[in-house]
Amino acid sequence: MAAVAVGLVLAGTQADYPELVTLGLAAAGTVLVAAAWLVAAPRLTVVREVRPRRVFEGGTAQGTLTVTNVGSRRSPPLMVTETVGGRRTTVPVPALAGGSSCTVGYPLPVARRGRYLIPPVELGHSDPLRLMHRGRACGGELVVHVYPRVHPLATIAVGGPQDAEGQTASSAPPGGVAFHSLREYVQGDDWRHIHWGATARTGTVMSRHVVVPDEPRQLVVLDTSAAPYTASLFEDAVRVAASFCVAAERAGLPVRLRTTGAVEGESSGGLGTSLELLSTVDKSGADRGLAALPDRVRDVVSNTQGVALTVVTGRVDTELAQLLMLLRPRFLSVGLAQLVAAESGPVARPRGVLAVAAPTSEQFAAAWNRLVLR
Repeated sequence: MAAVAVGLVLAGTQADYPELVTLGLAAAGTVLVAAAWLVAAPRLTVVREVRPRRVFEGGTAQGTLTVTNVGSRRSPPLMVTETVGGRRTTVPVPALAGGSSCTVGYPLPVARRGRYLIPPVELGHSDPLRLMHRGRACGGELVVHVYPRVHPLATIAVGGPQDAEGQTASSAPPGGVAFHSLREYVQGDDWRHIHWGATARTGTVMSRHVVVPDEPRQLVVLDTSAAPYTASLFEDAVRVAASFCVAAERAGLPVRLRTTGAVEGESSGGLGTSLELLSTVDKSGADRGLAALPDRVRDVVSNTQGVALTVVTGRVDTELAQLLMLLRPRFLSVGLAQLVAAESGPVARPRGVLAVAAPTSEQFAAAWNRLVLR
């Protein structure tokens, strides 16, 4: 607009055409008024909240803006811009009297699985003719995790320890009811656990070390190699892996999630950590897939703790099916989830392995539950 104003004035002066000069001066005046409008921008504060910060696919995350006019004069209607996953959402804010505030809610476009780093909102201010615009960032960054969709899955009933109280391992959490061993008394121990006979024999105060009995541990391994999947089948495989983790957690069973890729793919910090890993996991052409399974589970298996293994992958060939049969004796049970395209031919069913194949996570859940609960 400023360039147009200058051009009109110059053209009118050279052509001795006063009407053009008048138009140019009017345009220049309009630009000056717009600039003055922006310089006298209202004094506003913006507070943003996003809830929930963790949502499953298909759920909704809601943003809330509280805009306060901390100045004395009335602010004009404004636009606040929110950018989520490359998509811009514009939120209108009404005019505000001095000292007043308003709260505006809006849905966030977070439909797909992922980790969304949401930058500060942009508060935009324009002149009445929309000739000039000025924006400023307000607030800080936020992170929203969209977890994979989960389906109800039945857990496999596996044979546990012979001891009615369950196994007791040194790694078991303390504070339970199962006796594990005797140890020296530590300040803060319950005096009721002091073993007076051992204390008299050793001359040192000894305490019973009681722990929470071990339950069969659930190990879920997700194949993150690119070869067995199409893009949609991998998303379904991630949903199945998440469903197994949630099912174990709801059944009160310790669960650990691993991928066939890098060591960083392991999650043993609880269900939330596993779901956060699954919200960002992706397949890779450099991943060895199930060929790396023996290395990925070697340190999990021990003589003192039973592990139930569940493998989530695409189509399994004969060689990998034999690998699962070789690993089978080392686990309480082995489950195999294969996400395969419909009508793609017969699938592998290794001996001794509970194998279910389906083209979608919904169909897998239905088939798995029919097989386990029958």
